[in-house]
Amino acid sequence: MVKFLKQVEYVEKKSKFLGYLLPCEKLEEIEQALAALKQEHKKATHICYAYSLKAPFLEKAVDDGEPSGTAGRPILSVLQKKGQANCCIFVVRYFGGIKLGAGGLVRAYTKTASMLLEEEKM
Repeated sequence: MVKFLKQVEYVEKKSKFLGYLLPCEKLEEIEQALAALKQEHKKATHICYAYSLKAPFLEKAVDDGEPSGTAGRPILSVLQKKGQANCCIFVVRYFGGIKLGAGGLVRAYTKTASMLLEEEKM
């Protein structure tokens, strides 16, 4: 059973962005959480994520079909700016029928990740 520390929801032009914050120390925990989210959100358009681990130092950003650099990288940027390590942020997107454009996607993923880290210090 995967335990997320925090969950948020953000809506932009009918697209729904569900954010999940996962404290983790190993890649296996991230893989388990991703599998659980894929099972729970079978109809989601995208499940994008980024993580930062301390030891060994690993960082990764995944766009999951969104245009390159519009989802995973903005999420990773929020983690880096907030100085967060040993955590992963997942953002599940349900497409609402209105295209957001590259700038809109970057803003939506950044906003969702930022909402997760408000008042959080890991």
